[in-house]
Amino acid sequence: MKILVTRRIMEPAIELLKKYGEVEVNPHDRPMTREELLKAIADKDAVLTQLVDKVDSEFFDHAPNVKIVANYAVGYDNIDIEEATRRGVYVTNTPDVLTNATAELAWALLFAAARRIVEADKFMRGGHYKGWGPMLFLGKGVTGKTLGVIGAGRIGQAFARMSKGFNMKILYYDFERKESFEKEMGAQFVSLDELLKEADFISIHVPLTPQTRHLIGEREFSLMKPSAILINTARGPIVDEKALVKALKEKKIYAAGLDVYEREPEFESELAELDNVVMLPHIGSATEESRLDMAMLAANNIVDFIEGRVPRTLVNKEVLNKK
Repeated sequence: MKILVTRRIMEPAIELLKKYGEVEVNPHDRPMTREELLKAIADKDAVLTQLVDKVDSEFFDHAPNVKIVANYAVGYDNIDIEEATRRGVYVTNTPDVLTNATAELAWALLFAAARRIVEADKFMRGGHYKGWGPMLFLGKGVTGKTLGVIGAGRIGQAFARMSKGFNMKILYYDFERKESFEKEMGAQFVSLDELLKEADFISIHVPLTPQTRHLIGEREFSLMKPSAILINTARGPIVDEKALVKALKEKKIYAAGLDVYEREPEFESELAELDNVVMLPHIGSATEESRLDMAMLAANNIVDFIEGRVPRTLVNKEVLNKK
């Protein structure tokens, strides 16, 4: 087997793959350019991709031997699943192993935005602190407030569970009810509009689909409380970034915490000028433990395929009918 890893991942996963084939790893600490990628996949049987790698009909045209694409991410909106299935190519992802890491980061963003942590840190580093003051950097408290969870999948539910110590009312919106989640957490299933109107903190955890692109736009911001804080650790295009900038500038919402952006790695330049937004470089799963688990799961999906097993996190199960 000839295997391509489109960007270096943790070494144990690469060593595992080397036991099963000839492994080529992108030598640069950056995503492969489109030209580099299309050239590299020409003779490959398996590809371990990153979220930024676009896997479409052009990709498959340049990779006639590829039998499995193992995506190093939970989401797989970078892959044309229908086209992969039509060509008999297995597609896998890395669910579960980054659930807690991403949920934890959403809470880090929530606290940072609510208590103005980054703004206060800059204030200190700039030498502006002259002593304690009763009105200095007033923020928003968390305990006893209403938490709105958009998307009650693995990460959304884990995020909600982490609120237990704060005695919060939990509202959630999803495309289907999660009754076990409701029983466990006392969460209330509501419409998106009701959630936006009532929640003090709104955290996004839905996948990016045509249905969720720009799910949060100017109309939705108009429904939120002026004191609301929006957190997005899911996918950037779920939020209309121009509308977000407008909402933040006009104080239609209190603040935002972002780990993802509509046109990564680019973002609306005005965001960087605003104090009421905390911005991170897509590090939701960036713990040593989580990234190792992701790497090993992606590699083991390829190993499963090589050894004749159904990959453990196969996305397009319909492909099995083509074998």
